[in-house]
Amino acid sequence: MKKLIAMLALGAAMAIAGAANAAEHEIRMLNKGAKGAMVFEPDFVRAEAGDTLRFVAVDKGHNAETMKGMIPEGAEPFKGKTNEEVSVTLDKEGVYGVKCLPHYAMGMVLLVQVGNAVNLEEAKAVKQTGKAKKTFAELFDQVQ
Repeated sequence: MKKLIAMLALGAAMAIAGAANAAEHEIRMLNKGAKGAMVFEPDFVRAEAGDTLRFVAVDKGHNAETMKGMIPEGAEPFKGKTNEEVSVTLDKEGVYGVKCLPHYAMGMVLLVQVGNAVNLEEAKAVKQTGKAKKTFAELFDQVQ
C-alpha cells in the first residue's frame, strides 16, 4: 500500500511539474501591426506540446480558428468567437494554420510550430487564396 501511495505521489508531482513548464504564448489580433493591416502579432509561434496560445482581441472584428488540413493528425480544431479572447492548449506535434475568418483574404493568418513539424508537407499542400497565400509562404520559411 505504501508503495502504491508513493507511486501515485510521484505521478502527481510529475504532472504538476509538466504543467508548470508549459508556456503561454500571447497572440494579439490587430487592425494594424508591424507588418501592416489585419495581422496576428506575432504571426509565427514556436511552441512545445502542452503550451497554450492565448488570442487577445485587441481590436474588434477578429477571431482565431484552425484551418482545415493544417493541423496535425489527432489534434482538436478550434474556433474562437469574433471579438472574444480564446485560449487553446496544443498537445500534438506539428504545424497549425490559424486564420481570422473575416480577414483571411487580407492575409491575417498565423503559423504555429509545436515540436517537430510532422505534418509540414500536408499543411503546405492546402490551397490558399488572396494575400494569405503569400503570407503563408513566408511563414513556412520559418519552420525548422
